[in-house]
Amino acid sequence: MKMELSDPPTEEEVSRINLAYLPRFTVPNMDEYLARSAQRSADVRAALRCSLDVPYGASPRERLDIFPADKPGAPVHVFIHGGYWRALDKSVYSLVAGPLVAAGATAVILEYDLCPSVRLTDIVAQARRALAWIHGHIAAHHGDPARIFVSGHSAGGHLTGMLAATDWSRDWGLPNDLIKATAPLSGLFDVEPHRHSLLQADLRLTAEEARQVSPMYHPPVARGPALVAVGEAESDLFHWQSLQYAAHLRLHGVKAQYVSVPGANHFDMTEHLADPRHPLTRALIAQMGL
Repeated sequence: MKMELSDPPTEEEVSRINLAYLPRFTVPNMDEYLARSAQRSADVRAALRCSLDVPYGASPRERLDIFPADKPGAPVHVFIHGGYWRALDKSVYSLVAGPLVAAGATAVILEYDLCPSVRLTDIVAQARRALAWIHGHIAAHHGDPARIFVSGHSAGGHLTGMLAATDWSRDWGLPNDLIKATAPLSGLFDVEPHRHSLLQADLRLTAEEARQVSPMYHPPVARGPALVAVGEAESDLFHWQSLQYAAHLRLHGVKAQYVSVPGANHFDMTEHLADPRHPLTRALIAQMGL
């Protein structure tokens, strides 16, 4: 269930926030997962045609890795990495591209600046800029700009939710159905708790900013279906966030499916996406009609 906080939060409440939302406290071999993903991702980059570090903005981290489909006019799947807006990069997640390209899609792995060098508001703006760039340029990489799909893990799930809430027509002059479907995985849809977590030293969230960048407080603009997934072994508050967000989408008329992935912890989620036979991977491919 949702955690109601005192004002200010008690020491016990802050301790529970850290334990529930920081997977390093509950997945002791976290570094092994990341090292394995990095190696598998390097293997994918070596095996597939790709354009690496394609700029979509001026910052050194405003970059995309693009894995083109074999044939032009393919659906485009954009994956946004996690790391709590303050760690990791796209090179750890190339493994996601393998099954997507094999199924006939163009895969794009998105990178962005990290806190504390920027604020979370800036990262949301970068993700939006990246999607606009992809819409305008992905045809050169065999992608169909009219068929863009977005997924993301953890912080990337949060950014997926913010992209789905973007008014593309008003703010970018792009069609509001820019995103055809989404799949936020282990996402964070109300970031308010992190004003009280160990991450606050880097995030520096204000109450106003936390609400501004929380998908839970914005009606979705993207009307396509959403797969809202979380690992079965993740904390009750991660499950609550996904359940609450799926309900939020349904309230606004979006077909949203909540999925608890059997046996998965916070880091299994992205490993599963390297397996073309895993139900989670198959669901992403099915979203694209492949």
